[in-house]
Amino acid sequence: MLRLADLDSSMIGLAGGKAAGLGELIRAGERVPAGFCLTVESFVARDLPEKALLEAYQQLGGGRVAVRSSATAEDLPDASFAGQQDTFLDVEGDGPLVDAVRGCWASLHTDRAIAYRAAAGIDDAAMAVVVQRMIDPAVAGVLFTANPITGCRTEMVVDAAPGLGTAVVDGSVVADHYVLGEGPPDLPEAGCLDALQLRQLREAGRRLQRHFGSPQDIEWAIDPAGTLWLLQSRPITTLFPVPPDTGEIRLYLEFGHLQGMLRPCTPMGVSLLKTGAAQWFQAHGVRDALLDPLPRLVPIGGRLYFDLTDFIRSKPLRDQLPASLEIYGPRVQSSMGRMLTDPRFAPRPGLPFRLGNAARVTALLTPSLLAGLVSSLVRPDAARARAYRAVDEIRHRTVPPSETATAEQRLDWVAEDSHRAVMSRGMLGLMGPLMAGIMVGAAPAALLGDLTSGDELDVVLGGMPHNVTTEMDLELWGLAVKAREHRALFLGTAPAELAAKYRTGELPDIGMTGFLDRYGLRAAAEIDVGLPRWEEDTTPLWATIANYLRVADPAQEPDRRFRLAAARAEEMIDTLARRVRRKRPIRGRIAVFLMRRSRRLTGLREIGKFAWLPAIQTSRRQLLMIGEQLVTRRLLARADDIMFLDLGEARSAVRNGADHRDLVARRRADYQRELRRPTVPGALLSDGTDVEALAPAPPVEDGVLTGMAGAAGRATGKARVIRDPAGAHIEPGEILVAPTTDPGWTPLFLTTAGLVTETGSPLAHGPTVAREYGIPAVICVRNATHEIKTGQLITIDGSAGTVRIEE
Repeated sequence: MLRLADLDSSMIGLAGGKAAGLGELIRAGERVPAGFCLTVESFVARDLPEKALLEAYQQLGGGRVAVRSSATAEDLPDASFAGQQDTFLDVEGDGPLVDAVRGCWASLHTDRAIAYRAAAGIDDAAMAVVVQRMIDPAVAGVLFTANPITGCRTEMVVDAAPGLGTAVVDGSVVADHYVLGEGPPDLPEAGCLDALQLRQLREAGRRLQRHFGSPQDIEWAIDPAGTLWLLQSRPITTLFPVPPDTGEIRLYLEFGHLQGMLRPCTPMGVSLLKTGAAQWFQAHGVRDALLDPLPRLVPIGGRLYFDLTDFIRSKPLRDQLPASLEIYGPRVQSSMGRMLTDPRFAPRPGLPFRLGNAARVTALLTPSLLAGLVSSLVRPDAARARAYRAVDEIRHRTVPPSETATAEQRLDWVAEDSHRAVMSRGMLGLMGPLMAGIMVGAAPAALLGDLTSGDELDVVLGGMPHNVTTEMDLELWGLAVKAREHRALFLGTAPAELAAKYRTGELPDIGMTGFLDRYGLRAAAEIDVGLPRWEEDTTPLWATIANYLRVADPAQEPDRRFRLAAARAEEMIDTLARRVRRKRPIRGRIAVFLMRRSRRLTGLREIGKFAWLPAIQTSRRQLLMIGEQLVTRRLLARADDIMFLDLGEARSAVRNGADHRDLVARRRADYQRELRRPTVPGALLSDGTDVEALAPAPPVEDGVLTGMAGAAGRATGKARVIRDPAGAHIEPGEILVAPTTDPGWTPLFLTTAGLVTETGSPLAHGPTVAREYGIPAVICVRNATHEIKTGQLITIDGSAGTVRIEE
């Protein structure tokens, strides 16, 4: 038995999170009901010391007490366990006290607590128990020192109700709701708190946030005499990390999801992105780009955000922003419209970039790019061949140091030479065909207007040839066809075990080695050098092959579906040609010409990213070799720890022997926590406000989730919610529901009937490949992976951007 006054925040392992937090509140000088803690030692031994418990109860004065669970995995910075374990109020007498303590112990192993720990990545926990004097409050509730809905750090939120605060916490009453900003609060006519009480709560919130160093979730009570009692303070675990403090309000736009990347990027991933950008700027004559070539690229919570502040404040550019952000979806687009009226982003004269740099780059790029566009339209097959040659040239010119190179030489190569081939001006042979493909794919819609529908133009883009990602997926399907004679082996063995057997040469040869020679440099979230490539871990590929082997209906076979989509595209072009030539002869002929060109060029839209991957793959190999050397010098714990450093930090370890093991451990913990984050703000203010959360909710039909059109068509099927493609399983005909998608997800598309994502852009990889496979897609469906459950029957409309959850 330990008094609460003898505890502090360092004693979670002994007293649990709640008791340690209460002890810290007392040490900070706050008013907390007196009490004691039965530590975890009794729970671990499963031996309740009843005599000592009852003696402590009598020393407390007996009478009515609150008996509260205090698990060692509770009130943590990234897991609150709010409501997961039990609390018993108004406990009085020896027998009820013993029963309540045992009830707290038992609550550690309820289904909900076990599931919560699993979701939070916590293996096990032990239970301490808090016994406190009961407070009879006149009013009680909760105080958040940051707005938990919008994320705004300059607002506090109070929910209050007469009587016990448990009614507020468990949601059984409609609480009075107060938002405390910088000015005086708005007081409802019949509210249970007055201005003085709200001021007391705000001051207490400021004290605790300052003491604990992070926004707090505080339970409180005010007794009939008007005394404020604090019953608990724990970190708010759901807030998205706040951007760097620059001293002024700024606006950030998340753009990782446009590349199908919602997971956090490793520090080395961000560092290498900036290294590649620096080499591009150097090649194109941009000055002042060496210190930080992408100063507006800001990692927040590990995600990649673009600082849009100077653009929204620029008089010449600000009015064009909402239209240019259409690809982000209607919510972000409308949010930007509201930000234009925010006085904090009032327009200023000038441009957010140097005209000299822009003119220099334009002068360098324009002639070659125009020539490439024209030649691609005139001779598309030759242009396509030129693009493929450029990819091969990039591979051949990305030459790493020799096997005998030192760690410092390898690091120099990564920092200075790894991206020279792909970022050089000579690679414009690739850009002309790529840009031509994008242009001819998009131009017919503008030319034809109301003469055709979006659905018809989507059909034109179906079954698109010459796409490296589509070719990869179909080649993987070919491996599955070869695996059919060993169906029992590949379906009956876990993907990770198949990967292990492949490494030791124990699997039948179905062509995986040849596949990896071409595509082993790919992976989900492949722009992050910190993540393993398929050549390192083939587990996702075996999982996908197993999915393909479950395709029983010949009509659902991916190669057949692809050929059918291609045939429908050619038929649609013929149909549109007859229609538009009668009504708009000149414009119609141009549009039809571009449609036919698109069938020979638009598939190249994936080739730019594919050409970039050899630089990332080779850099990763070099960095892991450096990491191995740092492990032997006891400067890192494992080779891939180097991915949690940036290039400068890695250099300090290689050159000066800096020991970064503690830094890496903290960053790994942050990274693992961010991997579990279910949603990421699309637009973020520097005070932490999720701009989308400020938007009024649109009217929604019951049972219908709204998003954005991604790929035309309708499909009804059972939902399969997948948050990570590695080892994922999806049955033929199911509809994939995911946070986001990139090329690492697209092998799953070959058997799915449709796609729903929480983020994305119509121009991103996921919807593009969905259109090419002829499957409907709805993107930007907020909280889709939580609103939709695996097994639910859903109907998606890729044209309307809706998802209906069927009865």
